Amino acid sequence: MSLLNVVIVGGGLAGLTSALHLTQSGLRVTLIEKNPYPRHKVCGEYISNEVLPYLDYLGVDPFKFGAKKIDNFELSAVQGKSVFAELPLGGFSISRFQLDHLLYKRAVKKGVTVIQDSVTEIDFTDNRFHVRLKNHPLLEAVFVIGAYGKRSNLDQKMGRKFLKSKAPYLAVKAHYKGDYPENLVGLHHFYGGYCGVSNVENNNLNVCYIAEYAQFKKYKNIKDFEEKVLFKNKELKSIFQHSKLLFDKPLSISQISFASKPLIEDHIIMSGDSAGMIHPLCGNGMSMAINSAKMISELLIQYFDGSMDRTTVEQKYVAQWEKEFKLRIQTGKLLSRMFRMKSLTLFSLNLLKKYPKLIKYIIRMTHGKPIVVV
Repeated sequence: MSLLNVVIVGGGLAGLTSALHLTQSGLRVTLIEKNPYPRHKVCGEYISNEVLPYLDYLGVDPFKFGAKKIDNFELSAVQGKSVFAELPLGGFSISRFQLDHLLYKRAVKKGVTVIQDSVTEIDFTDNRFHVRLKNHPLLEAVFVIGAYGKRSNLDQKMGRKFLKSKAPYLAVKAHYKGDYPENLVGLHHFYGGYCGVSNVENNNLNVCYIAEYAQFKKYKNIKDFEEKVLFKNKELKSIFQHSKLLFDKPLSISQISFASKPLIEDHIIMSGDSAGMIHPLCGNGMSMAINSAKMISELLIQYFDGSMDRTTVEQKYVAQWEKEFKLRIQTGKLLSRMFRMKSLTLFSLNLLKKYPKLIKYIIRMTHGKPIVVV
């Protein structure tokens, strides 16, 4: 059994991005992903333009594969009219079906070994990781990156503390055919949650919303919940009633938590949603995943160049992650609490109508600057 430089557990945005970056730098990387590509995921599918310089460095151009340029933002609430604003930096919208598959193909072309399997155990002894798989031989590596998403059986085996926190949210996503401005991303409030809307490739409309599970379970099914809760927002009602569902049925995930997570677990470096999640209200989780992958990759390259030891890699990653994302996550939590309060939501919307520059200020607080690649 030969020693790998890095094993990455999870093949979403963070895992694929790190695999591609590290392999381009000459490291031996194996990525473990339990599901085949391509596939749809529950996701808002809007990304801030801050990641474009980095994707270009990795040889990935989302616009060649149908990504839509987004430069305007709409916010609506159950009470009152919409508020519009220009996005300070802009963004783009592309499905996870397309983007993950694009990154996967690029990674394989560059030499990443991808194994479709489940990881059953990760053990760190004698300064080495031993990664056990369900259906493949044991892997041995110098580093392991955890990029397996919001929650996993691995979290339980590691006894991660965030699992003890409440996970009170449900998310639902589907693609539709409908008439919606191509350059617009919308965030539409309803009682107990909010819904993101934007066009993706093939002129499909991505609609993804997050709701309190306690509210959702009062209704008999997704359609009933949408008609009796989401439709109270006239913008959402119009979108749903004038669009055709393209999926057999919407995708959904439950037990979503926004509790804080340790970034290092027994020397496993966590990335993407495994490290922490920003409320979808801020519309920038995909950028965070890609950015966190860059942070890890650059530090590991320095380790294998002999520039730093394991402890320094871990300490610097935690410091960089908190510097880049802590304010974004805190802002997301604050905005989410505001939108759960009916009276405060109406007050906030009226305030934003009166002072539209506040929208741009909030957007800047939840988005980063263009990523610099060195």
